[in-house]
Amino acid sequence: MSATCTIALTAPPYSLLTYTLPSGFGPEAFPRGLRLLVPVAGTLRVGVVWETGAPPPAGVTLRPALWPLERAPLGDAAYLELVENLASRHLATPGRILGLLLPKGLRTSRMVFEVDEAGLPRRLTALALSRLGPEARLALVDPWRRGAMRCRLAEDANDPLCALAADPPWPVRPGAARQIALLDLLCDLGPMPLSDVKKRLGQGVLPLLRRLTALGLVRLDAGESAGPKAACVVREAAPSQDLASAPPLTAEQAAALDALAPVLSNPDGAARLVFGVTGSGKTRLYMELAARTLALGRRVLLLAPEVALAVKLHRAATRAFPGQDSLLYHGYQPPAVREAAFRRAAGNDAPRLVAGTRSALLLPLRDIGLIVLDEEHDGAFKQEDRLPYQAKEVAFFRARQAGALLVLGSATPDVKTFHAAREGHVPMVRLRQRVGGGGMPAIELVDMRGAAKLTSVAGSRETGDRTGILTDRAAEELARTVAAGDQAMILINRRGYAPLLFCLDCETPVRCPACELSFTYHKDRERLVCHYCGASRPHPSPCPGCGGASFLPMGVGSELLEEQLAGVLPAGTAVARLDRDVARRPERAEAILEDFASGRAQVLVGTQMLSKGHHFPDVTLVVAADADLGRSLPDYRASERTFQLLTQVAGRAGRGSRPGRVLIQTRTPNDPFFTHVLSGDFEGFFELELSRRRRLCYPPFTRLGLARLSFPREFEEGFGLVAAAGEAMRRAAAPLGVRVLGPAPAPLALVAGRRRFHCLLKAPDWPAVRQVFAAARQALAGVAQVRLVLDLDPVDML
Repeated sequence: MSATCTIALTAPPYSLLTYTLPSGFGPEAFPRGLRLLVPVAGTLRVGVVWETGAPPPAGVTLRPALWPLERAPLGDAAYLELVENLASRHLATPGRILGLLLPKGLRTSRMVFEVDEAGLPRRLTALALSRLGPEARLALVDPWRRGAMRCRLAEDANDPLCALAADPPWPVRPGAARQIALLDLLCDLGPMPLSDVKKRLGQGVLPLLRRLTALGLVRLDAGESAGPKAACVVREAAPSQDLASAPPLTAEQAAALDALAPVLSNPDGAARLVFGVTGSGKTRLYMELAARTLALGRRVLLLAPEVALAVKLHRAATRAFPGQDSLLYHGYQPPAVREAAFRRAAGNDAPRLVAGTRSALLLPLRDIGLIVLDEEHDGAFKQEDRLPYQAKEVAFFRARQAGALLVLGSATPDVKTFHAAREGHVPMVRLRQRVGGGGMPAIELVDMRGAAKLTSVAGSRETGDRTGILTDRAAEELARTVAAGDQAMILINRRGYAPLLFCLDCETPVRCPACELSFTYHKDRERLVCHYCGASRPHPSPCPGCGGASFLPMGVGSELLEEQLAGVLPAGTAVARLDRDVARRPERAEAILEDFASGRAQVLVGTQMLSKGHHFPDVTLVVAADADLGRSLPDYRASERTFQLLTQVAGRAGRGSRPGRVLIQTRTPNDPFFTHVLSGDFEGFFELELSRRRRLCYPPFTRLGLARLSFPREFEEGFGLVAAAGEAMRRAAAPLGVRVLGPAPAPLALVAGRRRFHCLLKAPDWPAVRQVFAAARQALAGVAQVRLVLDLDPVDML
């Protein structure tokens, strides 16, 4: 009987299928984790060896696998254990998880085999290889073993990254609808592979791309020009200051390092919370721990919630360790760069230090000794789409696996993390003082009720129907700060020009037809944009409801606030803006931060991106323009997120030699919530929030799962099917002690033409959540129109 292997398909149907090994190869050529080509229903798919030697099903004739794609597996046993763990968590097959973890180039069958052997074909596509006779393929086995036969992606499989190369407004004709659609797509969704652009806009998009590339508005980046290794290795070109020449640690930092360093030698792995006020030198502590990990010959993984912060963390590491090979990994990199990084992380010459966003945690990096999650409270560590996973949970798993130290760092820890620390499950290290001896900024509440506000009429201060969001108090402090030569930051957690455009003729807001939610007006793009499905329409254009042409922008976004500041600040004051709209290009976000850090801009306006991890010593004033935004959202974390946001952005002030001030504008200044914000009392807020969650049975006092159900708007049968799924969950929940709430319409009940329902599951443990969800999936088996997704420990409740 021929040797067999079980293969996890990395493409639909993602099954585990059993094959015999190709003729001429022994079992040793197909270790677990190896990628190979296999025939499936007349096509070729990429699979991964999941098991070898499995007995074939009775009465079944097995087909042979076609050919290996490498000589050594990209993922070792520990990586496959991670895949198995994720598959178990999400009730998915290993192939489905591998299909989500592997970069696109590592799961496509569009391969070319090149042979350096006389008398044999010099070049074979995967399809041509499959059509060779058994003897012809057998002749290729020896060249493959000796390295005289290699495989690479076919030329037509290259999938360059399409990205904006210029900020709006763009110099294109108003009638060039297809060009505008392409620019809008990249502006709304960020850089994306060419294949995804074709799916959304059609195969005829290539001439548009060439035209916009020639105009300098779009960039196509294949990421291959520097070679696979150089593409993902970054070294600091500027003069660096390594740790040996850095200032001495403060007494608090030294004590924290003494507490953490011994844990690096714990073979079972461990987790620690570094709870340090803003400006307390947490990054320096990370670098000291990294130095000790590298000295042990092990690898370091540094994670940040956003690309700009990951770049900053990587830069800090390259300065601390000049000459050390390092790797930067995030989702805005071209597919070829991500593939090269994935391959290198799996190899024996893998970099000793990797920095990146949450996806870097899923690299097949071996012998990890230290994992750092900076700003661990940030919601960006949770992925909501495709594979909903919490980076902290995966980090805990990998740290236990590798015997690594997991460091969770924050000035405002996640309530669940802090509760675990208080219970002794995650020991805590405190940093209470700022480095340099500076004090925390003074925080003041400004009552917005009835206060005079800056108007939005051409930056003047005349009376009008539309008022801005800054009070006179905040405007005066801003002008005074700028006149003194200091810098200021203004937080407004709402992007665009105005969140609502009101038609004065039919007296209704202009809504997205696919979501029935208000469009946001973006003045610099002259577009109305839906921030939920990405749909847009030009403005000005007639009202879709009545055909009228009289509109009133309502509310204030970051774009409008930037415009309004012209009437407040001294003439010539440079103002910069940082939000998702201008940060779609990572290099643009870096340039904005660099301009502000160097003093070329004196005021920085933006959304919550301002609050995270930035160090600007000349900032002496921070204004939170509307502290009430987000507090009333239908989300049990709403208060926690607002407290974290306000505390973090307040921490940007007074980090230099001059004291800082913070103005927080609110309509509810007497709310007890602000008592803890004013004093920076995280522990007081924690106790208040914990008592509320205990009363309402929310995490950390329960396991929370969210079953998301959706179906097309026109599919009327969907309502009954959702109700049936809910009934199935309630029947399964009763004996397991699970509380089922819903299904009920989601807060955003219609998005992208799909009706959305939520069913909240409160359970004593995760297996019970999965078991209840499995009942819903069984009830909906075979119903393609209804999508059902389980989100464990949901972050986005909308």
